[in-house]
Amino acid sequence: MKGAASGVVLGGYTFCENGIVCGRIVTLFVYNIGLLLVLAVGAPIWLLRRRWREGLRERLGAGAERVNHALSGRQQVWVHAVSVGEVVAISRLVEELDARLGRGSVAISTTTQTGQQLARDRFGAARCFYFPIDLPWAVHRAFRALQPRMLVLAESELWPNVLAECAGQRLPVVVVNARVSDRSLPRYQRLFRWWRPFLEMLTLVLAQSAEDARRFVSIGVPEDRVRVGGNLKFDVRSPRSTGLVEQLRGQLPNGAKVLVAGSTLEDEERVLLDAWPATCASTPNAVMVLAPRHPERFSRVAALAREKKIPLMERSSWDGGLVAAGSVFLLDSIGELASMYGLATLAFVGGSLVPAGGHNPLEPAQFAVPVLMGPHFENFRDAVELLRGVDALRVVERAGVGETIAEWFSDTNAAAAMGARGKEAFEKQAGATKRAVDAVVRLLSEGNV
Repeated sequence: MKGAASGVVLGGYTFCENGIVCGRIVTLFVYNIGLLLVLAVGAPIWLLRRRWREGLRERLGAGAERVNHALSGRQQVWVHAVSVGEVVAISRLVEELDARLGRGSVAISTTTQTGQQLARDRFGAARCFYFPIDLPWAVHRAFRALQPRMLVLAESELWPNVLAECAGQRLPVVVVNARVSDRSLPRYQRLFRWWRPFLEMLTLVLAQSAEDARRFVSIGVPEDRVRVGGNLKFDVRSPRSTGLVEQLRGQLPNGAKVLVAGSTLEDEERVLLDAWPATCASTPNAVMVLAPRHPERFSRVAALAREKKIPLMERSSWDGGLVAAGSVFLLDSIGELASMYGLATLAFVGGSLVPAGGHNPLEPAQFAVPVLMGPHFENFRDAVELLRGVDALRVVERAGVGETIAEWFSDTNAAAAMGARGKEAFEKQAGATKRAVDAVVRLLSEGNV
């Protein structure tokens, strides 16, 4: 079914007469004008930021040309993951597709600089590139170069020009690990009549949960194209032992109680550091591993710890020496947090004391580590409720963070039991990767693409 069909041609896309009607073409036209205006106004600001300047040529479509050349045109599936969390989630999916389709059959794109760095580390730089800006000519350039047989999107990364390009080329679009967050749902609902034509272009949506499936149908995806596929993150197994983890384990105080605070955001580090002296007073052998979410904040967090006179060691300058009791080990690196949870007595998962939707509590749960989160966890509601349901996760307000940490550090047996329940619940949820891979391979083998 690949190839253009007869119909209206606009902006390099061919729209079937029985497909995208004039109203949809007008919507796309208005969207593109608006996007160009936003880019024109924002360009001076964005170009001053290194994270946006990096990969700019690839964001204009050249990245796909490099990858196609490196893979000698063998790629069949283009998988897109926005940032670090999505890259982690698709790791097993890419491995399984490599095994089923042959290595070199999958090309991977990301949007963020940190996501790109992790993707290149995990999958090899030759097949990883920056996702094109959603401008018609940049998108068309990328698809023309890469010539995939299918596009696989992780979670909810839906762009009108990308979907229109796939529709024009009759390429199936599969959304895996699909979710509609509490924050996104009202926007989709307000723009229902504008978004629905693009959502109708999706071939298959494998939702994380029954609630996510219901939401996709409610915002315009045809019901017969939506299934509950499960959460890919339940299939991701971070290595318990890495070189850094083993080196750090050997340098901790005897019987150390370790708090790993991961993916923290602005203001959360202050809460943790304010509570830390009292924690160390009740647990003298305590150590905190602190991993801010965004690399550009590493230096500010280090300065905050020094301001509070808390002993600090930084991953980037650590010489492998002893880690003192009561100190903070700042993980100012990318891609090492997941395995670091294997050291934890207790984990705090950030993005949850501030209204940012939270981050993934499954990363520590797989290591049988009890989890502490703030009240803002709507982006991971299903995972949080799963762990709360077996009493493996505690939700606290910021005023209770220090007290809860001290409580769990003082009752090691209770904390270990909580962690064991979380790991058991985690392992029972496996299987989403197989369902996603089976669906992708089946669509490819049907001969329709």
